[in-house]
Amino acid sequence: MILIVDDKPENLIALSKTLDNRGFQTDTALSGEEALRKVLKNIYELIILDVQMPGMDGFEVAEAISGYSKTADIPIIFLSAVNVSKKFIIKGYASGGRDYLVKPFDTDILVLKIRTFILLNQVQQSLQTEIERSKLAESKKDEFISIASHELKTPLTSVKGYLQLAEISLKKQRIDQAQMFLERSSKQVDKLNNLVADLLDTTKIESGKLNFNYQYFEVAPFLENAIDNIYQSYPNKKIQTCGPDLSGLRIYGDENRLEQVLLNYLSNAIKYAPQSDEVTVEVLLLPEKQLQISVTDHGIGISADRKLHLFEKFYRVEETSNRFQGLGIGLFICAEIIKRHQGTYGVESETDKGSTFYFCIPLTPIIAELN
Repeated sequence: MILIVDDKPENLIALSKTLDNRGFQTDTALSGEEALRKVLKNIYELIILDVQMPGMDGFEVAEAISGYSKTADIPIIFLSAVNVSKKFIIKGYASGGRDYLVKPFDTDILVLKIRTFILLNQVQQSLQTEIERSKLAESKKDEFISIASHELKTPLTSVKGYLQLAEISLKKQRIDQAQMFLERSSKQVDKLNNLVADLLDTTKIESGKLNFNYQYFEVAPFLENAIDNIYQSYPNKKIQTCGPDLSGLRIYGDENRLEQVLLNYLSNAIKYAPQSDEVTVEVLLLPEKQLQISVTDHGIGISADRKLHLFEKFYRVEETSNRFQGLGIGLFICAEIIKRHQGTYGVESETDKGSTFYFCIPLTPIIAELN
C-alpha cells in the first residue's frame, strides 16, 4: 500500500485515483502528524510526501520516518510545486527521500519510479531473508551478496538512465523519444521483477512454502505457449520442435511451474549460445510411461566436472560468470519443481559443442503424493 501525504484534499483525491487506476492500493493523510500516526500503525511499501504543509513540513516528516527502525526503509518520494530550487532538492535527499519530483510531473514516470522503488525494497528484504536462512560459509555469503548486488544494480542503473532521458525528452516535447525510453525502462523493471521472483521462490523452497496447483492440462498448447513467450523477448531466434503428435495428450501437474522450467531452459539456451540463432525443443514419450522434454543449443557448452553442480543453489560456472548475468538459482528452482512432480532432470554437454537440458515427468504420477 502507498501512503499519499498532502494538506490539499483535491491533490490527494487526484493522485490517489490515478494510482488506484494503475493497480496500486493507496491510503491518504492530510498532515504530517496524521502521516506519522499512520506509518506507526500500518505497513506501507512507499510514501509520496508533499513538501510544503502547515505544522510539520515534508522534510520533518521524512526525518521522523527515517528515524524509526520500523519505518526507516520505506522509500519516500517528495512532490513539490513551490520548493523547487536546488537547496530544497538537496534537503529532500538529506532528510531521507529517495526522489524529489517537481510539479507538474509526468504520471508515467512517477508510476515507473514507484514500481522501481517497491521492487528494490522487496529485493532488499528477500536478500536479507535468504542470507539469514542460509548456513552457507562466510565466503559463500559474501560471494552471493556481491553477485546479487551486481545483477540487481545493472537493470536499476538502466532504469535511472532511461527515466532521466525520458524526462529530458518530455521537456523538449519529443514525445516519441520519451515513449521509447519509458518502454526500455519498463523492460528493465521486468528484469528486476524476474530476479525478485527467483529470490522469493528460493526462500519459499527453503521454507517448504512453494505452492503448486496440480491439474490435468494438454501438452501441445503448453509447449506452444512457452515458445511464444520466448519469441516475445527474442523475435529473431529460431526455435525448432520435433517429436511425436501430441494432440490430445494430457498430463497431471502444475502447468505454470512446468512452464517456468521450460522457459528457464529456453532462455539459458539463447543466453549461452550468443553466436547461434537456433534452439531445438524435442519431446519424447519414453517406454517407462514418461514424458521427456529437452532443449538443445549450439553454444559454449559445459565441461564434465561443472555439470555435476549446475542444479545446485548459487552455483555459477566460473568461466562464464563474468560474461553472463545470473544469480545462480534458476536451475536450482527448476530442479525443485521437477522433484515435486516425481520427475528427473539433467544435462548433456561438451565444451564448445552446445548443451542439452532435459526433464522427465511421469505420464501417470501418483496423484495422492503430489497433493
